[in-house]
Amino acid sequence: MRNQVVKLSLFLIASILLSGNAQAFDFTGWDALLKKYVKPVTLDGVKLNGVDYPALQKDPEYARTIRALEAFPPAALKSREQKLAFWINTYNIMAVKMVLDHYPVNSIKDAGGLFSSVWKKDVGKVGGKTVTLNEIEHEILRPMGDPRIHVAIVCASVSCPDLRPEAYTVEALDRQLDDQMRLFLANPSKGLTVDGGDVAVSSIFKWFAEDFESRGGVPGFLTPYAPPSARAALKSGDLDYLDYNWNLNKL
Repeated sequence: MRNQVVKLSLFLIASILLSGNAQAFDFTGWDALLKKYVKPVTLDGVKLNGVDYPALQKDPEYARTIRALEAFPPAALKSREQKLAFWINTYNIMAVKMVLDHYPVNSIKDAGGLFSSVWKKDVGKVGGKTVTLNEIEHEILRPMGDPRIHVAIVCASVSCPDLRPEAYTVEALDRQLDDQMRLFLANPSKGLTVDGGDVAVSSIFKWFAEDFESRGGVPGFLTPYAPPSARAALKSGDLDYLDYNWNLNKL
């Protein structure tokens, strides 16, 4: 009888552990795609991580990742970190999918319709539900209250923050987001540049300035992540904004 109780207890513990693991989506395949097809490149004078879109599309792992997202129930995600990592990765996958569904294009904006923007266009399914890039960004990620998402989600364009050559994970998420902030602001061709006492930053920080208000505003939030040479200029609080290049972030 005691042995049966012990076996039952072990079974229940194992079931709980498996259930907990099942709550997270496995982005191993996406991670492998990023490592294979995302490489440094310079386009229009801007340094960035470019994507080999044709090669990525031909890789069987891409189709497997899309199918897995279609079947995965996001409601299974429990922790804030799980949700953030999942939806950041999913946004980036769906942005790539939008490009590939209409490839070849010169810009992701070319995938939009005459009367509707690409951001509001159905791009794929998550858990059986059709989603748009706008829904993921504005209805799911932004309300979670971490403005660092703006350097992690990548709209497939030259001036976007770089597509990181690895998937975001629950365990490393905070470090990865901090690193993305530093890398973006260290790139004078699209993140932050200083000319004398004048500082210009990506237009992203103008479009989404309200997301930084509770964190000391854009200058205050960016200062700890900026190169030391730019911090004094940032503290002045007077910002200019860089032009945004919407050309495709391709290799």
